[in-house]
Amino acid sequence: MPYLLKIVFTVVMVIAITEATKRFGFWGSLLASLPVLSLISMVILYVETHNTQKIASFSIQVFWFVLPSLGLFASLPSLLNHYSFPLSLGLASAITILLYLVMLGIFRLCDYHPLG
Repeated sequence: MPYLLKIVFTVVMVIAITEATKRFGFWGSLLASLPVLSLISMVILYVETHNTQKIASFSIQVFWFVLPSLGLFASLPSLLNHYSFPLSLGLASAITILLYLVMLGIFRLCDYHPLG
């Protein structure tokens, strides 16, 4: 699949989610929460490789990476009540990075290797 087509489709999705959020709030959030980019990535990966094992591996890796990313969404609303948007976003991102590191540390402790 040509890179330009991939880029255009991704940009269209980001714009659609942003516009839906500005106009309809809830529906934009719902659209953003759907694993649209993961699904698109799986379809493109399948079309280009037909390798279902890679898709299965990708799917479990996305699952594990979604868990610590929830820290951003959980902490950002509270941080915005106390700090500016840039600072809140930076702190929420730092919390998320910390949660990724904790998750990877737990995997290492348990000798569990879902990420390859």
